[in-house]
Amino acid sequence: MKIDGPFYAVLDDAAEEARRLSAIGYDGVYTLEGNNDPFLPLVLASEHCPELDIATGIAVALPRNPSHIAYQAWDLQKFSRGKFILGIGPQIKAHNERRFGVPFNQPAARIREYILAVKAFFNCWQDDEKLNFQGEYFHHTLMTPMFNAGPNPYGKPPITLGAMGPRMSQVAGEVADGLIVHPFNTMPFLEQQQLPVVRKGIADSGRNEADFIFQVGAMIVTGGNEQEYQQAERSIRSLLAFYASTPAYVPPMAAVGYGDLQALLNKLSKQGKWDAMTDLIDDEFLDHFAVCAEPKDVAKKVLDKYGDFADRLSVYAPYQSAADVWPQIISDLKQLSGR
Repeated sequence: MKIDGPFYAVLDDAAEEARRLSAIGYDGVYTLEGNNDPFLPLVLASEHCPELDIATGIAVALPRNPSHIAYQAWDLQKFSRGKFILGIGPQIKAHNERRFGVPFNQPAARIREYILAVKAFFNCWQDDEKLNFQGEYFHHTLMTPMFNAGPNPYGKPPITLGAMGPRMSQVAGEVADGLIVHPFNTMPFLEQQQLPVVRKGIADSGRNEADFIFQVGAMIVTGGNEQEYQQAERSIRSLLAFYASTPAYVPPMAAVGYGDLQALLNKLSKQGKWDAMTDLIDDEFLDHFAVCAEPKDVAKKVLDKYGDFADRLSVYAPYQSAADVWPQIISDLKQLSGR
């Protein structure tokens, strides 16, 4: 299992943040599509810490044309010397239609075509295949020598897909090179609903699961002392309340008996009652969605929860901790996983 850290950097401090995460012991870093571009900071991370794997986790796919994202991925794969993973996802309807201004009907079918279109560019450049992708949503049939990126000495970058629902999860298994498991996850949901669908998609595509990347986001509550721990717990409860207010994230909640909570949280979110939302995340809910432990016990609890299937673990802990907390946790994770 490889361990990835969240790369929340902006350009002014990207190099310094990459060095910090590398010193902690992370194998790689992943960016989120928030209030800055998810691709550009990875250039600086790779330049200053070439030992790190770099990934978008995720870049929102549909607002970007497959040709644009193919060129970006190709360049980052070359620049990082084969350490780039293109992580994409659909985002939700409101953001696609109202923030990015693109259609969101039939998202699973669109994403399926999208991935195949990007791979058509990769196959054209790497294997000298004729570019002739003609789908329902995307058409790419012209590649002249001037615009041909040419073979990549480090091979084609893998494409991982962030998915939760059954249709998108099946698409991940059928055409992507890996699945990004959202950090808002529960084990009954993963084991009984999502992973079987993904594995069926892999089998239906005629591929081997050993060649597929399971990248799991893990929310972790910990701290170097009681005050830090309480602050971390409150931060994660608030984050869980935010995710749980979104209709698209009901399935992991319903799998552990909390499906009805979404409507109440959504109502409170529209009223701006964020503290009241956080107060509704009880201890049982927290334990289902997060690993909660003292630093010395975090690694074992993480591996007990995700170790049977995770190839990469994306740590999700958006709060401040003492400097010595995470280096020890990452070291423990590597040691207990046999690295």
